[in-house]
Amino acid sequence: MSLSVDVALTRGAFSLDVAFEAGAGLTALFGRSGSGKSTLINLIAGLARPDRGRIAIDGRTLVDTAARVRVPVHRRRIACVFQDARLLPHLSVKGNLGYGRLFSRLAGGDGRDGIEPEAIVAMLGIGHLLDRMPAGLSGGEKQRVAIGRALLSRPRLLLMDEPLAALDEARKAEILPHIERLRDEAGVPIVYVSHAVAEVARLASTVVVLEAGRVAATGPAEAILRRPDLFPEREAEAGSILDMRVEGHDEAAGLTRLSGPAGRLSVPRLPYEPGRTLRVRVPARDVLVATRVPEGLSARNVLPGRLAALTGAGPALTAEIDCGGAILTARLTTASASDLGLAIGAPVYAVVKSVAFDPAAIGAGRRSVEI
Repeated sequence: MSLSVDVALTRGAFSLDVAFEAGAGLTALFGRSGSGKSTLINLIAGLARPDRGRIAIDGRTLVDTAARVRVPVHRRRIACVFQDARLLPHLSVKGNLGYGRLFSRLAGGDGRDGIEPEAIVAMLGIGHLLDRMPAGLSGGEKQRVAIGRALLSRPRLLLMDEPLAALDEARKAEILPHIERLRDEAGVPIVYVSHAVAEVARLASTVVVLEAGRVAATGPAEAILRRPDLFPEREAEAGSILDMRVEGHDEAAGLTRLSGPAGRLSVPRLPYEPGRTLRVRVPARDVLVATRVPEGLSARNVLPGRLAALTGAGPALTAEIDCGGAILTARLTTASASDLGLAIGAPVYAVVKSVAFDPAAIGAGRRSVEI
């Protein structure tokens, strides 16, 4: 799958001028409120018209203002999931899901492509809800039903506009594993809007950063999310994404042992079996830098590497440490860097406390990991 977007739009004082390409997996549109994320989603879905530009999926043009092409919304085979599940209140869960299949027929689908309804119901864990009415569902359950309805429309592309923003932490924890399964198993590319760094780090294959209606950066999630310059108001949330595998558990200590290209990590006990691949997010603020093997520390995670880069200006710098090919970032002061005599290519050690890892933020995936 490929999504090609090159559009411009002006509405009052706000202007959007964005161009990017997205492939398979989950592409996150990330940025602060007012950066243009939802406007861009509406343009892709056909809920708004660009002043200029072109949008295409797999080479099929949806909008081309120069050629005066505009495919109607119901023919685009694009499904949307919003903050509000927008279920039909007078229909049961089964009835709401049935509307997805109706949308598929309206879009010209033959009903044979895509995942079977039973598989979608099982993937989202909503089989026991089929006879329930929307009023009796929790926020997380409503969103799962909304996702199921969207998938049953047999979309070429799934758009998700901050689907977790209205949920509390418990409901987010409930639904995130299902979005991971969609990313890895559904075979439907996803464009996902969020301003939450932890969500993007957990889910995204590719990140498009928007700032004031423009693309500030785009690329693989592990490269984009370690750049504090892209988050000037939230630079403390920048960090690394490491691919790790569960080696085993230390039940007495309440820890899980992970291993990967970066080395070995001990983290609070995780509910994953040995052999499971994970995506682990390590915030840069939680990484210390040493020039020799630390002794007498409570931190259990010491990863050897080499200083690959030292960037920034003023009182704070970002160190990029190459640990076996995996890049781990750390934030430190200019004074600390000077005291340590840091030099590019020199051997260093990245030190991370086990308690720095938040088990609730860890996700699983096909090649995933995250803390």
